[in-house]
Amino acid sequence: GKRFEIACYKNKVVAWRNKIEKDIEEVLQTETVFTNVSRGEVAKAADLKKAFNSEDHKKICLEILEKGEFQISEKERQSALNNKFTEIASNISTMCINPTTQRPYPV
Repeated sequence: GKRFEIACYKNKVVAWRNKIEKDIEEVLQTETVFTNVSRGEVAKAADLKKAFNSEDHKKICLEILEKGEFQISEKERQSALNNKFTEIASNISTMCINPTTQRPYPV
């Protein structure tokens, strides 16, 4: 099928999906559905009707926000991975003791 995109603030999308952010105006840059945001190509009404059974941009934006894929940069992905690794290592460190030294494992 066709791909549709919305212009939104990346940090706010995570807050929206975690039910922290409630105001859609704070999440979306515009209530327009695009086929390519960076080029400014707006989706055709016929394509929206076929894909979403609606031409209401706001309703479609909400559906994309809830169910759509979220693109993040390599740097953001690496940062999240490092944070998760540190969190797991810290948890293991606090729960486990080295049997030889009787001391916690360092992180």
